[in-house]
Amino acid sequence: MTFGFAGLSHLGIIYSAATVARGFQAIAFDPRPGVAGALAEGQLPVREPGLETLLDENRARIHYTPDVKALAECKLTFVTLDVATDAANNSDLEPLERLIETVATHVPDGSSLVLMSQVPPGFSRKLVLKLRSDLRLFYQVETLVFGNAVERAVHPERYIIGCSDPHVPPPEPYGRFLAAFECPVLVMQYESAELCKIAINCFLASSVTTSNILAEICEKIGANWYEIEPALRLDRRIGPHAYLNPGLGIAGGNLERDLSTVQQLAAEHGCDAGVVTAWQRNSAYTKEWVLRRLHRLGLLQDPRRLLAVWGLAYKADTYSTKNSPALALLQSLPHYIWQVYDPEATLEGSESFKNIKRCASALETLDGAAGLIILTPWKEFREIPLVEIGKRLSGTAILDPYRTLNGEAVRACGLNYHCLGATM
Repeated sequence: MTFGFAGLSHLGIIYSAATVARGFQAIAFDPRPGVAGALAEGQLPVREPGLETLLDENRARIHYTPDVKALAECKLTFVTLDVATDAANNSDLEPLERLIETVATHVPDGSSLVLMSQVPPGFSRKLVLKLRSDLRLFYQVETLVFGNAVERAVHPERYIIGCSDPHVPPPEPYGRFLAAFECPVLVMQYESAELCKIAINCFLASSVTTSNILAEICEKIGANWYEIEPALRLDRRIGPHAYLNPGLGIAGGNLERDLSTVQQLAAEHGCDAGVVTAWQRNSAYTKEWVLRRLHRLGLLQDPRRLLAVWGLAYKADTYSTKNSPALALLQSLPHYIWQVYDPEATLEGSESFKNIKRCASALETLDGAAGLIILTPWKEFREIPLVEIGKRLSGTAILDPYRTLNGEAVRACGLNYHCLGATM
């Protein structure tokens, strides 16, 4: 059975790969010049652990094409274009709407479209009115996580499906697709599924914010968040998989978009979303933890003092710097001198970062630096010998909010270690 995929950004590349890994065939379409051709040659525009291997093992079952007419043989087509957000975290839906219009005119009669791109509540219901009457539309919630997207796509926790009538079984091709992934399938109305995606991210934002608030209090009173965390995971009301890791606020764009959507919906319908505003305010405050600590340590008294930064991406195993704490810090201190390194992420707009030297390795950033700031917890940073860090730094300060390094071992090397949630 052959399924279509339209839109080959992160979402489409990952889900089409997961689909062929389950034994299906896929026609993967993208109208943008060069996108399909590059993927056909094995050039991946996204980085995800396991993705290259997955595609190498299943490349014969996937056909990348810039020709929308190729979807004419697909009775089931997934629309998988990632929806970008602007500086105010609002979605730009125009490219998605153009893609849907193009695809809908070329899929065969009586086929189905599955919309996986994230859209606001109400979008799918309105879209049905614009589509041909012979097409069935489903909204499937994507729950990928940057850095762990392949695992979550190949082995999903559950599938959340929105449709016009939850009591009507899905068409046979879609039913076969869902059954192949051997996970619970939750079917609901369009609006419920669209809001479900937002609800998941709201609960995550709540956990992130609560952990950050309590971690800072730990620092102030001499408690240790990492001693408290195991007790929370053993509480059935919280659970072993809860997100309890302190960090530098909310970043990446997706959570921010969903919080903004909740505020817009609440304002439109007269609901109270004050708690969401509090999460956003706390995120902005927590993102400045490094800046406050640099001031406290006196490392910002002289703009000519060199500082090292490890990590530009908003999280490990991704190249994305959307709302990343690293960029926020660098932009807030444009006149200071920095040496930075990230395995994947790049600095866009070089004119904005004139005092920044991009180094070829993590150790190179340390030469002559008064302090080290680790802003993305990449695995490779944990493997760097601590004695080498101490030798290369001209100062002793290490700011490691995510506890990438072993704090006690760092201190044993005579370095001054600072992390979120504990007084070191």
